Amino acid sequence: MAKFRKKKSGGSQQIDTSALPDIIFMLLFFFMVTTVLREQDILVDQKIPQSTQLQKLQNKTLISYIFIGKPKNTSLYGTEPRVQANDVLISSPEIVQWVNQERDKLPEADRTSITISMKVDKEVKMGPISDVQTELRNADARKVLYASTKKTEID
Repeated sequence: MAKFRKKKSGGSQQIDTSALPDIIFMLLFFFMVTTVLREQDILVDQKIPQSTQLQKLQNKTLISYIFIGKPKNTSLYGTEPRVQANDVLISSPEIVQWVNQERDKLPEADRTSITISMKVDKEVKMGPISDVQTELRNADARKVLYASTKKTEID
């Protein structure tokens, strides 16, 4: 009878990992490009009015946003215009507290430069807007912007 011998393996086979960093960076780049970062979840309807003259802001880190409009969920919040700040619907008397919280988030040198941007639905009457303006004055937030979109000129 013949004897069978086991073949000696020359060593363990290794997987080439030289392309692994390239693959990881390609995946990282793909997710960085395709990811959308959400700042706030809008709970009120927004039909922003149009204007002919706009001015772009330079430093957007000092801006806090207030949205005013009819709630999207009318069965829960009613049909009257509501004020939204930081993903929460608030009432007019709570605006002073909200402004102070927003100031506390800023560096101490920039706290006097806080700017409030109001994005108001064009269907909202002036009453709720005036209430918000009064509360902003009480909170000593004097820099107020009114957001609008650019009006396209059609001949």
